[in-house]
Amino acid sequence: MDKKIFTEAVKKVREISKKRKFDQTFDISINLKQINLKNPEENIDLFLQLNDPKIKTPKICALVDKDLATKAKVFDKVVMRDEFIKYKKDKTELKKLASAYDYFVAQSNLMPEIAATFGRVLGPKGKMPNPKAGCVVPVTSEMEPIKARLQNLVRVTTKDQMVVKAPVGYERLDDEVIIENLSTVFSAVLAALPNKIHNFKSAYLKLTMSPSVKITEKGIVIEEKKKEKVSNAPVTKEKKVEKKVEKKVEKKVEKKVEK
Repeated sequence: MDKKIFTEAVKKVREISKKRKFDQTFDISINLKQINLKNPEENIDLFLQLNDPKIKTPKICALVDKDLATKAKVFDKVVMRDEFIKYKKDKTELKKLASAYDYFVAQSNLMPEIAATFGRVLGPKGKMPNPKAGCVVPVTSEMEPIKARLQNLVRVTTKDQMVVKAPVGYERLDDEVIIENLSTVFSAVLAALPNKIHNFKSAYLKLTMSPSVKITEKGIVIEEKKKEKVSNAPVTKEKKVEKKVEKKVEKKVEKKVEK
């Protein structure tokens, strides 16, 4: 995909977006076609290193024994090997742990025990320590570089839908950074598809609360909504409720960003 198209898309999204009271993020959705999601080899599951792409700093939990206990203190939480039994017996505690952390880093020689203990909950959530993300480490590893890498890591996956989505940067960032992140995501996704560009259908770029701009191989497309007929009728209760809901949604997004 030509970078000129990404440049045009970023500028257009900024142009049509209303100013909000918080720093919105650019989000890209890439629609796919002619792939078999039931075939694991045709599914997309990538971990990409981007520049400042996320709204929040990811929380990381380490699953280790005494060999990595000290080094692992750089992470938000350390679960020692002798604590595994607690989570094996108490599924409620395990679910709380899974919900509280974004990534789990595992000591490689403990993976059989980790799979047996944590797999039943972390697996379905897509949070099992993943070698692709660099989250399965030998006892000789340094933890600081792993933590630094995970800060800007974005997972791009099809899951069970013919679309992949990814945040590609804050609104406050320069266009060049957003464009570079867009290019990284597109290149990686297309390279992973079985028939490359032939599996690409379309893409949409937007800010958190802005309209979308469609990205195609030929350029961008602004899909205008049909204009509603102007009515002189008084505002109904339903319309008032709709406006209140919109304001509540905006406030919730603002609070999340502030956190």
